Amino acid sequence: MDAIIHHPIIGPILATLVTIGVVLLVVAYLTLVERKVLADFQVRLGPMRTGPHGLLQPIADALKLLIKEDIIPTEADKAIFWLAPVISTFTGLTAFAVIPFSKYLYLADVNVGLLVISAMSAVGILGIILGGWASNSHYPLLGALRSAAQLVSYEVALSFALLSGVMVAGTLSMQGIIQAQQARGIWFIFSNYGFMIVPFVVYIIAGTAETNRAPFDLPEAESELVGGFHTEYSGFRWSLYFLAEYTNILVISSVAVTLFWGGWLRPFPSVSWLAALNYIVPLLVFAGSGLSSLTLVRKMKDPLQQKVLVAVALLLVLIGAVYMIPAFNAAASGIFWFVFKVSAIVYLMIWFRGTFPRFRYDQLMNVGWKVMIPVGMAAIVINALLGLV
Repeated sequence: MDAIIHHPIIGPILATLVTIGVVLLVVAYLTLVERKVLADFQVRLGPMRTGPHGLLQPIADALKLLIKEDIIPTEADKAIFWLAPVISTFTGLTAFAVIPFSKYLYLADVNVGLLVISAMSAVGILGIILGGWASNSHYPLLGALRSAAQLVSYEVALSFALLSGVMVAGTLSMQGIIQAQQARGIWFIFSNYGFMIVPFVVYIIAGTAETNRAPFDLPEAESELVGGFHTEYSGFRWSLYFLAEYTNILVISSVAVTLFWGGWLRPFPSVSWLAALNYIVPLLVFAGSGLSSLTLVRKMKDPLQQKVLVAVALLLVLIGAVYMIPAFNAAASGIFWFVFKVSAIVYLMIWFRGTFPRFRYDQLMNVGWKVMIPVGMAAIVINALLGLV
């Protein structure tokens, strides 16, 4: 037993399983956050009935999808039909293997980490294409063809944006990129006299298109293609596609934070007297959220839901208080800053969905080939010149 426990492969396997479990839970509640945010944009309440303020809605959705009937079309290629959503989900989860969540928390730090993420993103496209083709139906096939054209087009612009960041960092290692920002005392978004904001904007737009999010959700345009590439999918296999989509949102946001916004670094990492931000901001975020939640208790009529909401509020206040302990803060402040920045970018992508109407297909291609790619190429040249100054 000791030989098994101390085997060098056991630690990475356990860390991988824990990471996958945490990502799945985060993705489940990201769907609730998105529904709540969009409801707020539209002056609605969103999910409210399953648990206090709908907090248990993701659990109910997961159980429903697990027990829902799984239908495979008679004329479908069953092996590829089964494999396609697995490919999309696997590639999305694999990218987390090289993403550093803090100075101490990461699965692997390889010298080509950014290249690994780009490769997984490119392979993930195959899951959508194969799913549409294997369904042996017109609408899924059209959605798959749209997806192939869209993702390949915006992959080019996204690569140009990443290349601008890599030129400034001088490394493809994800930890190395953050350490380069720490050594220079500045986030790369402000490098080259602030011109790095141009590749960041290109990256966010191309990343939104890469994840099939509105206003670039042409591969699954329900007003035109029923459900697009996943029209024939149901139950658990359908949920795998959406698990892959929301996982890719987290990956895109994590890479943006790492490459442009300092990763797990606090604001102004080179200014020593601002180290108090590691204590003040977590306390304000967690304790403020908890205390504000207590104001909602009186509006709830069910005593059980009141107790659950009070427990959640007290838990948030407790987390804020724990961050005031120096030893814990030194270990966990990086995780807080990373999650805080990723949450801001995820909120921005949700904001896009609630604000912009879907593009026509010709508009989608025009933005990709006539705007994003030329701007991305120009950003590389200009940032290269500014880097020499």
